[in-house]
Amino acid sequence: RKIIRRGLCTEGQSVLDIGTGTGVLPRNLYRFGAKWTGADISPEQIAAARRLSEDAGMDIAYIAAPTESLDFPPESFNVITACQCFWYFDHRKVIPLLHRFLRPDGRLVILYMAWLPYEDSIAGASEEIVLKYSPAWTGAGETRHPIDIPAVAYDYFDMEYHEEYDLRVPFTRESWHGRMKACRGVGASLSGEELAAWEREHREMLQSRFPESFDVLHYAAVAVLKKKN
Repeated sequence: RKIIRRGLCTEGQSVLDIGTGTGVLPRNLYRFGAKWTGADISPEQIAAARRLSEDAGMDIAYIAAPTESLDFPPESFNVITACQCFWYFDHRKVIPLLHRFLRPDGRLVILYMAWLPYEDSIAGASEEIVLKYSPAWTGAGETRHPIDIPAVAYDYFDMEYHEEYDLRVPFTRESWHGRMKACRGVGASLSGEELAAWEREHREMLQSRFPESFDVLHYAAVAVLKKKN
């Protein structure tokens, strides 16, 4: 809603979603009429994105490639989106590339969302268990803040708008367990034996302390950068 209300990713526009993963953003905004292309470094994620989009009858193009090596003609897109991924890129390579891909007055939209462990007891309890098994995990302890924009971006873009706001995201015990398992401190970091132990402890904690369904307090952040011409 925040994106659409600003007249972005709507009918008549061509949009590139970098770090698209399984195409979550293109698939959720598809009904607003933009022509979407999604790109991700992971062929497995792109295969899943294609399958999910085709199953839903959505005409979305997907490319399996690092953002740093994407090759489109100049001024191919009205909007470029980056959701939950922007910090992973080599910004000195990517920022000039995105500037070149965008049409005059094009927008770069950066999106981020995180749970708030110091204010939400469920998120806090889950983080404690992740840190027990993965003490080097750097994703813990999130607080509200504007999206960090690298200095090089301001050579090519002007900040047009940013907003940070709270939202409550509904989960069941099982879906929250899956969300925590998907974080890089768990599924991407632990050995098979460690993962099994984490799963047992995390499930037991949820079962003993929290109801079957609940909301987890998150904050979301949006930054819209306008191309310098």
